[in-house]
Formats: sequence, C-alpha cells, structure tokens
Amino acid sequence: MIGGNCVYQAVVFFDLDGTLMRDDKTVAPSSIQAIQQLKANHILPVIATGRNVFEVRDIMQQTGIDSIVSANGSYVAYQGHFLSAHELDKDLLADVTHFANRQQHALAYYNNAGFALSHRDALTVDNYQTLHQTATVDPQFYQHRHINFLLTFDPLNASQYARRYRGRLHFVRNNPRALDTMQWGVSKAVGIRDILTKAHLTTVPTYAFGDQLNDIEMFRMVQTPIAMGNGHPRVKRLAAYVTADNMHDGIAQGLKHFDLI
Repeated sequence: MIGGNCVYQAVVFFDLDGTLMRDDKTVAPSSIQAIQQLKANHILPVIATGRNVFEVRDIMQQTGIDSIVSANGSYVAYQGHFLSAHELDKDLLADVTHFANRQQHALAYYNNAGFALSHRDALTVDNYQTLHQTATVDPQFYQHRHINFLLTFDPLNASQYARRYRGRLHFVRNNPRALDTMQWGVSKAVGIRDILTKAHLTTVPTYAFGDQLNDIEMFRMVQTPIAMGNGHPRVKRLAAYVTADNMHDGIAQGLKHFDLI
C-alpha cells in the first residue's frame, strides 16, 4: 500500500558513490546523523544510485533509508516495498551479448538480487576489487533470470553501442571502465518520477545530491540540485549549490545550507 504525502515536508535524493559514500565506500558519521535529523524533520531520504539493491543493503540498514531508486532508475522501492522495474528483453540481451563478445568486451548482468559476468578480464577484476565485491562468471545468467541493468565494459567510448542500440538501450559513463546500461528512456529521473507519482509526493519540494554524469537527469528532475565539491564540472554547472566534497561533510553542509536540518 503506497502512503500519501501528508507526513513529508520534502524529499531528498542521495547518490551513493562519491556523494553519500566516502572514497572508502563508508558513510560519514555526520551524514548518518544528518539523515536521522532529516527523518525527524519529516523529510523523506531516498537513495538514487547506479548500484543495485543487493549491493547497498548494508548502506540502507546503516542509514535507515528504506526507499531507493536503484540501477539508475531500473528498479525502485518505496518504504521497503517494490514499486517498479524495467526488465530488459531476452532477445535484446542475447544481441548485446553477441556484439560485446565480438568487441572482446565483458558484460555484467544485474537484477535486484545479484549479478554475474559474461567473462572475466582485467577491467572487471579492477572494477570489482574497487567495489569490494566478488564477481562470478555465468554467460547464461541472463537467460533464466530477470535482468534490468547491465555494465558494459568498454573503456573508450559509448558511441558504437549508442549507435547500434539507439531506441533500445541507454548508455551512461559512470566510471572509466564501464557503461551503465539501461532500457531506452530509463534514468534516475524515471525512477524519481515513479516514487513521486505513485507515493503522491509530486507537490512536496525535491532536492538531490550527486557528483557524476549519471546524476544529470536526476538534477533536471528535482527542484533543487546540489553538487558535491568532488563532482564532475558538468554536474556542478547544473547545481543550485555546490557543497563540500564527499570526504569533508558535504552532505551535512548541503542540508544545513537549505535549512533541511
């Protein structure tokens, strides 16, 4: 049952990597305290991340946040309950797998519960060491599971994929090793719209904290975008305010600047 908006004075969306999370993938005590204060002030905190739900359950538990726009809008939950998902077509997954294999690029197939690699290479090893995750190889993973998100391990540019899959897949550079890959038209903004519409929150003020290119759609969706001091220059240019970086209490500073805590 989706609740109404009567208890919330505002909604604040938080990106994770480089934003709510510090460089060591932990959340600063000042940020945890700020989120608890937000909730006490009847303001809804929502995680909005390129990561999938299974990757961030510890962060959700640690912060007490139970609403999430995950996989760049591909899977959304509100107050701990499933809200929406954008599943990728099996024939399309087979085609992109074949194409990536021809380019000698690895794919990672994701859903809200887990993931697997098409194959392992230097880029995938580096990526999952950085994320402190263990990656298994299962080239058939997508054939018998719902898949709503891919990582396409192309270190150069998205142009060849963007041309081939225009109208079918959406690619966003979120790290130097791989492309976030979603159903065409899906972004953090789509997931945010799902929460605001289905939870009857379209009339409350909206804020968002972010730092990278996959946050641009989110920034354009909310009323008040807030960029981290460590953010990409394009993201900073879209921001109503640039706060301190993710290593120096940027979350708490930004929330205080707008009198949210």
